[in-house]
Amino acid sequence: MNKKSFLQAGHTPTLLAAFLYFDLAFMVWVLLGPLAIGIAKDLGLSHAEKGLMVATPVLAGALLRMVMGVLVDRLSPKKAAIIGQVVVIAALAYAWLVGVHSFKEVLVLGIFLGVAGSSFAAALPLASRWYPAEHQGTAMGIAGAGNSGTAFAALFAPGLAMAYGWNSVFGLALIPLVLVFVAFLFMAKDAPDAPPPKTLAEYLKVLKDKDAWWFMFFYSVTFGGFVGLASSLVIYFNTQYGLDPKMAGFFTAGCVFAGSLVRPIGGNVADRIGGVKSLTVMYIFAAVFLAIVSFGLPEAWMALVVFVGAMLALGMGNGAVFQLVPQRFKKEIGVMTGLVGMAGGVGGFYLASSLGYAKQMTGSYQSGFLIFAGLAVLALVGLTGVKTRWRTTWGASHLTTAKI
Repeated sequence: MNKKSFLQAGHTPTLLAAFLYFDLAFMVWVLLGPLAIGIAKDLGLSHAEKGLMVATPVLAGALLRMVMGVLVDRLSPKKAAIIGQVVVIAALAYAWLVGVHSFKEVLVLGIFLGVAGSSFAAALPLASRWYPAEHQGTAMGIAGAGNSGTAFAALFAPGLAMAYGWNSVFGLALIPLVLVFVAFLFMAKDAPDAPPPKTLAEYLKVLKDKDAWWFMFFYSVTFGGFVGLASSLVIYFNTQYGLDPKMAGFFTAGCVFAGSLVRPIGGNVADRIGGVKSLTVMYIFAAVFLAIVSFGLPEAWMALVVFVGAMLALGMGNGAVFQLVPQRFKKEIGVMTGLVGMAGGVGGFYLASSLGYAKQMTGSYQSGFLIFAGLAVLALVGLTGVKTRWRTTWGASHLTTAKI
């Protein structure tokens, strides 16, 4: 890739603003995961309740991505992002000042944190609309590297909770959120060639296209695996290996950093060799690593190594999916980002909640990991089935400069 041509092709301040917004939004989206040990202890939660607690923001974020997608289409990516940031800041301020005193209240907070998860549907179109087809994978990968915010939550939240109490972390999180919000107001700029708003019928029309459903399924595995693990690994390392919350957070942060930092690489690799080929390899590795970890490795460091491998595969897979989506649905990128992102969140909700239920019902996390590994294999089979049609229709060389 010609670096100079990429820098000249789009709007770098907007790309950076999208990344920062996405990064901080994802940090608070999964915040209940790193705080789950302390919250569960104080509120007396079971394994299943812990799983549901960390999965609720993921599901809420998934469903709200469609709402955010509509706002992006009707208003603009920047205005939609501003609304989302204000809601999240207000919710955290309320939780900090008033407190969270029951399981029901923490679930309600989780729903509001889901608004942060919906940032996906605003941040990616904000960046994507500035860049041509041959740079979509790289641009979407850079903006999507905001996944790293999940690592910051795992890295800092458990230690801050041990020092100041988990409720105080809600207040401390407001500091970077407000700073990024101010920066976003000045740096972000909507692309001049935004498509016109769509009617409800046009939104529903996208769902009639089978490719939309394929992309939703593919992303439910790659991103669902990523965010599901990011939300659950602090609990896993604490329960499975007896690590204290701070050390469990460090282990989780290592896994999440791996998955988030390679997302731009995944997008760039997909630009170079094609999204289908890249995704094929990533699904194979993800399935293998998830199957290995399901057997309960004897040492925590062994599990860490395998989880890092799984997160690398899933993170690069995230970048590869969003190298393909703008090629197939360029005019519908706003609503498709919401739909695909929603599916990713649903996958994350399933993984996070199923791990808790598997532990409670069987005394082991194995079935939860094995089923998700099976979903990765199923995605691989589906991708193999559609790749020829994609490469001979909308992805044909005479129709796009991008590699499919």
